[in-house]
Amino acid sequence: MGNGLILGIETSCDETAAAVVERGRRTVSSVVASQIATHARYGGVVPELASREHLRAIVPVVRAALEQAGVGFKDLDAVAVTAGPGLAGALLVGITYTKALAYANRLPLIAVNHLEGHIHAVLLREREERDTREFEEPVLALVVSGGHTHLYLARPHSGLWGYELIGRTVDDAAGEAYDKVAKLLGLGYPGGPWIDALARFGDPKGVTFSFSQVKTKAHLRGKTARTKGANTSPIAELDPHFLFSFSGIKTAALRYVELHGLRNEAERRAELLYPARAEGDGKGADGAVKPPQTKDGALALCTQVTLDLIASFQHAVIGDLMKKTFGAAERLGASRILVTGGVAANRELRERFSQETAARRLAISFPTKSLSTDNAAMIAAAAWPRFEAREFAPADLSGDPALKLA
Repeated sequence: MGNGLILGIETSCDETAAAVVERGRRTVSSVVASQIATHARYGGVVPELASREHLRAIVPVVRAALEQAGVGFKDLDAVAVTAGPGLAGALLVGITYTKALAYANRLPLIAVNHLEGHIHAVLLREREERDTREFEEPVLALVVSGGHTHLYLARPHSGLWGYELIGRTVDDAAGEAYDKVAKLLGLGYPGGPWIDALARFGDPKGVTFSFSQVKTKAHLRGKTARTKGANTSPIAELDPHFLFSFSGIKTAALRYVELHGLRNEAERRAELLYPARAEGDGKGADGAVKPPQTKDGALALCTQVTLDLIASFQHAVIGDLMKKTFGAAERLGASRILVTGGVAANRELRERFSQETAARRLAISFPTKSLSTDNAAMIAAAAWPRFEAREFAPADLSGDPALKLA
């Protein structure tokens, strides 16, 4: 079966990534070119700019991953690429390039669902750090990021994994709510790291946020959701107790800002944290250089009222994620929980989930911080079982922005 090396390529959103992984168990190399600096000034990802940056970065990123691994194309057993979900143009860049690589080097091509990749980011860490055997029992996986908030029951079977959708967001994803609230408060992009860094200085019970029970609409049954955070799963026979909704808390935060006169403070904070947004040279009208964009700098620019809002927002979001995840685990009898995706890098989330699983005598696993956000090692790891099963992609593979898992 060769060297057991798979080159993975990931371009679903705003990171161009390539990695070489051995037999789904050991990361040989991993290179990620981030576009945060490109999109930060807009407070979110601009799809057209993302595609352009992928075009610029994909060749040097793949070359760097191979050089870091000390291998060439002749040493690979296969190449794998994210086929969806994601931004259409971004996916197209990665798929087109990977198909050309596969054809030119006569390598099998493996298509990987981005959500499955996030789940395998946890499994990859387990294999690398603990040298564990494959899980034999079903696990409950929470995939929570800027574009996704999904609950899956993942079952291992004959080397492959099957997935049953248990719950998901009906509107905004959790990470998307973080980004929008951070932008509202004049903070940086992506919003998660900024809010997590500042939340420890506020009162998590200073502002009351509540989540009402999500109710399914009979006339939407079986139809695809209409929002970015939910469009990768149809509205089907899901238990309403395991449905997430984060648009309401975003609106509640906006109203709080308006009622407490925090808008001017937020605008001023954005000007100081993003000097290049207003002046190309990063200087104010008096010629003085403005403060650099740092989280310490942001703390000095936040009133206690704002810090309490930030802490309460994060406490409420994580609380809702916990309530529904542990409710599903109890209902399904799951003994292990996997939490993955960009939001899984959140300090408070890891602490509170770990404390709750310990109290319930459940096992929990997270990816490493570097594998929480989008990367290609998770794509190569998820591709290995498919390589062993000889599940290769067709020559006419195309990207599917709403690709479903399960």
